[in-house]
Amino acid sequence: MAAETAAEAEGAGAALPGAAPARTASHGRRERDRPRAGLRRPACRRCHSPCGRSAGGAAPAAPTWRWRRRCSSGSWRPRSPPCPSSRCSTRPISSCPSSTSRAVEMSRKSPFASWLCAMLHCFGSYILADLLLGESPIDYFSNNSSVVLATAVWYLIFFCPMNLFYKCVSFLPVKLIFVAMKEVVRVRKIAAGVHHAHHRYHHGWFIMMATGWVKGSGVALMSNLEQLLRGVWKPETNEILHMSFPTKASLYGTVLFTLQQTHWLPVSEANLIFFFTMFMIICKVFMTATHSHASPFAPVESFVCPVFFGSVSSGHTSHHHNEHGASHEVSHPPPPPAKSKEELNEGTRKRKAKKAE
Repeated sequence: MAAETAAEAEGAGAALPGAAPARTASHGRRERDRPRAGLRRPACRRCHSPCGRSAGGAAPAAPTWRWRRRCSSGSWRPRSPPCPSSRCSTRPISSCPSSTSRAVEMSRKSPFASWLCAMLHCFGSYILADLLLGESPIDYFSNNSSVVLATAVWYLIFFCPMNLFYKCVSFLPVKLIFVAMKEVVRVRKIAAGVHHAHHRYHHGWFIMMATGWVKGSGVALMSNLEQLLRGVWKPETNEILHMSFPTKASLYGTVLFTLQQTHWLPVSEANLIFFFTMFMIICKVFMTATHSHASPFAPVESFVCPVFFGSVSSGHTSHHHNEHGASHEVSHPPPPPAKSKEELNEGTRKRKAKKAE
């Protein structure tokens, strides 16, 4: 009865000329959500924008990944893809075969150092990206599920009875699945890093490239720090001096994503992510299955680098030859000048005189 009475009253009010329309609950919500004229939202202390909203009050369009509030005043910031199990599980696995005995020995002697190295393998790219953008480097450790997952994988690899877990994940078909999943995560991290830097610096091309690069290959770039935690110092293994295939691919990929983000590459972001992911999966799976360390970029680099940067072998050979010649001259002084004929004849006469005596 009350509902019918309210409906009749609403119809009657609408029929009367000059009567104000009835205010429903949904209409009240719309009125509350609509921004009042003359009032502005407080500017964000980080990006100096009115909390990421336009003048009409509409929220910014969400990208392919989720958004989260970063600033205390409520500014919007793109969030990287969540930490899946593939990234947390493949990082410790990829570091074990190279020095299995030393890694196992360190896990027995210093479990905390071994666990900290595993966390750097999982979150190293996020730490470097946050340092570049002036944010907290321990922000991603607030994701408790990711930290617990990485810790569980680390424990199973080093302390599982009879190494069952390590043997299972090292089985080649299973390992290829994890490698493919890791490359999917790598490409998404590169795209997220470029998008994040573009959100902060709209015209900073080099900032976008640096952020996307460290997001894709931050673990390799932090290898020297990880070695220090293990008590090993090998400066000749610097990743910047000797880039591996993932580091080079991340560098080339972040250039493509930067060009696409600045509208210089006429390709949609979804298509670029798809094609670059397929390229990374095919190359990395093939290299893992064949145990090959040859870079797919080697033929192109051997053709392009001598044209733009000169030949490395010729310059190195001439420099080495000059150094070797100089050292040879220093180590071996020039021979004394040859004696004249008169000195030789005089020496011969003296020897004959001695024999006669």
